[in-house]
Amino acid sequence: MTTAPLPDATADNWVDRHAPQKLKPWLKLGRFDRPIGTWLLLLPGWQGIALALIQNGKGFGWYEAWLVLGFALGSALMRGAGCAVNDIVDRDFDAQVARTASRPIPSGQISAKQAAAFVVGISLVSFCILLTMNLLAIGLGFLSLFLVAAYPFMKRITWWPQAWLGLTFNWGALLGFAAASYGVALGTDGSLGLSAALLYIGGLFWTLGYDTIYALQDIEDDAMAGVKSSARRLGSKVREGVAVFYVLAVLLAGAAGWVADVGPLFWAFLALYAAHFVWQVVKLDPANPVLALKLFKSNREAGLILLAAIAFSWIGF
Repeated sequence: MTTAPLPDATADNWVDRHAPQKLKPWLKLGRFDRPIGTWLLLLPGWQGIALALIQNGKGFGWYEAWLVLGFALGSALMRGAGCAVNDIVDRDFDAQVARTASRPIPSGQISAKQAAAFVVGISLVSFCILLTMNLLAIGLGFLSLFLVAAYPFMKRITWWPQAWLGLTFNWGALLGFAAASYGVALGTDGSLGLSAALLYIGGLFWTLGYDTIYALQDIEDDAMAGVKSSARRLGSKVREGVAVFYVLAVLLAGAAGWVADVGPLFWAFLALYAAHFVWQVVKLDPANPVLALKLFKSNREAGLILLAAIAFSWIGF
């Protein structure tokens, strides 16, 4: 059994250092050794919650505190389920790509049937968390399953699977906004609005940018395996493409804030959000996969900056 850290995990990750040997393949199947994906799935949900609190003039009580915790738990679990589904579908492709060949399924540590049982188990736990929210949030949670299930097939049928990932990873912005718009105790079913839609679409372009950078790591292996990606489609124009995606992400986030009537500090943080993207585009080197991974991971900080922009507006700055 392989015990070395996977290529896109840090050497000192907690799974390889502290997890029991028998659990390591399962934790790696769910990418618990690489928390960046959980952050990128979680942050739009927290942003949606904060935006709803601003727009509806709500305080922060026990229900809202549970939403923050519930979204953190649910994001970790559903990211794990999504990764396992992706690995089941892509097991033949993954075996041909150096970065993914040592993952638990293509390396033979876990079978596809065992991985499917893993998906069912953690999805049921996530479902229990979802049931604590209002009806609109529950409905949105069910709809997200279609996006998760379809994503692994997108790289076979379109050059833009990263756009589908954007639809999937930022669904939490809508779900969080709906869940926080009205508490369950108020007897309402939740609501959405224009600001939530703008935040969601802005997040889509954010993901399209950072996952295009991520795809640069596999561009040669993907070409040999016949896997499509935005990085391959953009080719020599990848820097310009990422720049356009990030400009749209900033503009749409600003539009969401404008509609929600945010405070003045939001715009200062939005400028930092934009500056972070400028730094990424300037540093980007399509021929440097190590740098591509570093820039991709830096998007946790980008998402936290936008979350801070919204949160400070909610508390009155």
